Amino acid sequence: MENTALLYKVIKTKEQYYEYCALLEDFVMNDDIEKEDHIELLHVLIDKWDDENLSARESDPVQLLVTLMKENSVKQIELAEKLGVTKGYVSEILSYKKGFSTTIIRKLSELFAVRQEAFNRPYPLKAQLKPYAQLPEESNENLKSVAEPEMSYGKGTLKKK
Repeated sequence: MENTALLYKVIKTKEQYYEYCALLEDFVMNDDIEKEDHIELLHVLIDKWDDENLSARESDPVQLLVTLMKENSVKQIELAEKLGVTKGYVSEILSYKKGFSTTIIRKLSELFAVRQEAFNRPYPLKAQLKPYAQLPEESNENLKSVAEPEMSYGKGTLKKK
């Protein structure tokens, strides 16, 4: 029986995880059709690592993005360029003012080699309060309803009941 070493192994360290993420990114960015099997296997291995190692803090999509940006030394302006959006749009996402669109989720997933589901989770958005002077007279008595929290889930928002 021929002794052949495995090309890829189950990820056991963070260093190995980052190495595989970099490989996957290279294969995907270069549209290397000959590496399709490698891409699929790397996705499986990376997904398994993510499932076993993502902390509860990282289950918040915004916190996950912040962590990935730090780990990959990606600044807001660089991320905006890679996503094809403005720096202000990225800033609004990072400050919980906007949710992730399906297009942004797909691009982030490819960029950081994580599953789309990691970014497609509900999380609270900051309430958009109107200045007091712009409130209609009848709502002055009940300011609480204006600050009702919202939940973001992929694209769109849901009112929390």
